[in-house]
Amino acid sequence: MLTLHTADLLVPGPGRAPLPGGAVLVDGDGIARVGPYEELGAAFAHARVRRWPGVLTPGLLVRGADELLERTYYPDDPYETTELGADPISGAEALADLKLTESRRGNSARRATQKLLARGVVAVAGRLTVPAVRTAVVRSGLTVLAPLPYGAPPSLDPLAGLPAAQDAFHGVLEAGAPARFAVFAAADARDLLEQGATSCVATVIGGRLLHRRR
Repeated sequence: MLTLHTADLLVPGPGRAPLPGGAVLVDGDGIARVGPYEELGAAFAHARVRRWPGVLTPGLLVRGADELLERTYYPDDPYETTELGADPISGAEALADLKLTESRRGNSARRATQKLLARGVVAVAGRLTVPAVRTAVVRSGLTVLAPLPYGAPPSLDPLAGLPAAQDAFHGVLEAGAPARFAVFAAADARDLLEQGATSCVATVIGGRLLHRRR
């Protein structure tokens, strides 16, 4: 089924001009067309339409996934938060005290991937060595890339500390590209940087809507 995703502003990616009222036509797991909604809506009147508020951009990339997913523990809410608190736990000594099994590490990574999807993340870069963690990430739909350099400490918010939002974009929105993008409650890319990735409204990977703000 063809699905037409449209937002107040479409930001295709670095080097591409923003398009007010732009749209992305998704066919299966790929992007078939990108252009003005009025034009695509008329040409593909049978397509299902999803209208989003804000800005539609390429999905985001998080660096330092090994630090975020293997060397950080995310307590299970509500079962562990009374004892451990709600904040992520990191540091060799603190993690050693938890006596984590591989299963608990995998469940922690699963909770973390949900947080990433809720921030418009579609890919993570890092060397994941714990099988249960890597399985959780792959099953989430996130793409796993080789490690990439990063300056600021790794964060679940890939926009944190960046000079421009486009520095966190993974790929561009164009015909033939994978259908992985996000929508944020922001006016434009500059406003998105100020609002942060928690302003995410929806995340699409492989043409599937994997996160939608309720």
